[in-house]
Parts: sequence; C-alpha cells; structure tokens
Amino acid sequence: MKLTQLSCEKFAEELASRKPVPGGGGAAALSGALGAALNSMVVNFSMGKKKLVGFEKQHEEILKKGERLRKELLSAVQEDAENFEPLSKAYGMPSSTDEEKRIKEETMQRCLITACGAPMKTMVLAHEGILLHEELADISSKTIISDIGVGVQLLKAALNSAYLNVLININSINDTDYVKENKEKTEKLLKDGNERADAVYEKVLKILS
Repeated sequence: MKLTQLSCEKFAEELASRKPVPGGGGAAALSGALGAALNSMVVNFSMGKKKLVGFEKQHEEILKKGERLRKELLSAVQEDAENFEPLSKAYGMPSSTDEEKRIKEETMQRCLITACGAPMKTMVLAHEGILLHEELADISSKTIISDIGVGVQLLKAALNSAYLNVLININSINDTDYVKENKEKTEKLLKDGNERADAVYEKVLKILS
C-alpha cells in the first residue's frame, strides 16, 4: 500500500516509528499537498460570488494548477520514500576492505543524488503553490481568507523542510558541478518562496486585524 493511501492516524504512526520511511521528506511533501488543497478549497468557495464573478476564468485556471500541484506533491510523498530506501540500505553496506569501501562509496554517491530528487521536486512545487496563493489572495472571498494564510504557511513549511532534506544529502555528494548547480537553484527557490509566503501571510493578517 502506498503511504498516501494510509489513514492520517496510520501515517502519523508510521512517521513516528523507527523506520527509515516515511521521514522528513515525505512529511514536507504532505505539508505542501495540504497547502495546495487549501488553495483549491478557497477557489471553490470563491467561485460564483457576486463580487468576484469577473475573476471566473482566473479562478478556473488557479484551480486547475492547484489540483495538479496537490496530486504531484502527494506523489512526492511516495517518491521520497522509494528514493531514500536504497540510500538507507547503502549506509549498511560492508566496508572492511578497500574494494568494499570503493563499492560502498560509489553506491552511496548514486543513492545520494537519487535521494535529492523528491525534496528538490517538493521545493519547486511548493514554490509554485506559494505563487498561486499570492495570486488568489486578492480575488478570494474574505470570509475564507484565513485559509489563504494557513495554506501559504503549509507551503512555506514544505519549502523549508524539503530544503533541509536536500542539504543533508547534497553535502555528502562529491560531484561539485551537481552540488553547485542544485545549491544555487534551491537557494533561489528558498529565498523567493519565503519572501512571497511572508508577504501573503502579512496581507492576510492585515485583513483579519
């Protein structure tokens, strides 16, 4: 059974257990999926409102994008688990002889790059989700504006949490070109995403205050 098919209670139980997966990467992706889901919920409640009827096409486009993000972030929960498991096994490989050390290191390097895949994907998707909340904040029903704030905070958490999962793997990768390229990419997403998420949250606070 896929992790996303577990009940909320069972997923939390699995997360709390002494098992390699699910872990922080899966939790980050799930947080992002919940943030994207709230974006869709706000759109669904805002569509058809008299004061917002002029934004119907924009709402439809946001809803379409939000549903895609939610599904992709949910798939990243499972992807993270599947990508991390080989790395978890690689840590336990024998390293008594020089040959064993060489094989282990080569395996580790491959697995570390694979393990970076899902959290990097989560960062990209979470950033996209933050942009959707930014777009929706001014064209949504004010009676549900608090959920824009909650959603963007969940996506911000996904962004920052996924970044930590990138770092813990990328710092052990020997391929300097790979490391440089992906550190620059993720740091840019991190900075821009946090700034935008904070701005949206402050806007929501101002409306509610």
